[in-house]
Amino acid sequence: MKKRLIATLLATVLTVGALTGCGNDSTSTSDATNSAAGTDTAATDAGTGDTAAADNTEAPADNTEVESKGTITVAASATPHAEILEEAKTILAEQGWDLEVTVFNDYVQPNLVVESGEFDANYFQHIPYLDQFNVENDTHLVNAGGIHYEPFGIYPGTKSDLSELAAGDTIAVPNDTTNEARALLLLQDNGIITLKDGVGLEATVNDIAENPNDIEILELEAAQVSRVVQEVAFVVLNGNYALEAGFSVGNDSVAYEQSDSEAAQTYVNVIAVKEGNENNEAITALVDVLKSDEITDFINNTYDGAVIPFN
Repeated sequence: MKKRLIATLLATVLTVGALTGCGNDSTSTSDATNSAAGTDTAATDAGTGDTAAADNTEAPADNTEVESKGTITVAASATPHAEILEEAKTILAEQGWDLEVTVFNDYVQPNLVVESGEFDANYFQHIPYLDQFNVENDTHLVNAGGIHYEPFGIYPGTKSDLSELAAGDTIAVPNDTTNEARALLLLQDNGIITLKDGVGLEATVNDIAENPNDIEILELEAAQVSRVVQEVAFVVLNGNYALEAGFSVGNDSVAYEQSDSEAAQTYVNVIAVKEGNENNEAITALVDVLKSDEITDFINNTYDGAVIPFN
């Protein structure tokens, strides 16, 4: 009886122990699972945290980059200058610059607002005008970079190729000092006449040294030149009058000013800034973008030769 009682008690102890052991295993497994889940969660949280941290690292970096470089303010003429600047906005934004373009309809205020410091730069003028403006207005503006030029072109009249020129043919050119000189230099570059040495951009018909085909140079007010196209062998037009007459520099001209010509080098349209600011980071970035392949392609694809990148 006593042996049976002891056996029963031992069985009970073993059962309780077994149950307790299972409970401990379960708890351990649960704790292990929870611990693993916690580790996974922690790992996930850490991963998320790392990702967030990475995101937070990248986003502020981008934001910081954009915000830290600031704004570039430019005064410009509407066409083509403001149009080109608008195209440059996206590229500059990617570099962290905010480009603000304001269109002006005159050639005085864009220089005055740069001189005063209200604007960082302007884009509307060529170097001779800039130099003259400085002298007449006691301003201190300088060229920070040449961007484009608007070429003079020789356009067909009664003849379609310069090789067809014959003695006594007439070519019409603008009669104002600057434009006439550019027209005569273009004729010289194409072997039609030769000018006296050194006359350059002050040349007039009186400076023609050689005229082997005895070509008559008809001087007319610039806006009138295109109107005699059916009466003369060729006409020489600057960019805006060619466009107004329906001519495409790229498709219709038989010759036009090249980027290395004296006129193109002189009459290149520039980014102008107040003296001392030409090497500022913002101005350097602006000029670099305006001279980039992307902007060069935009100009070439948009203006059909009436505007030519100056690189």
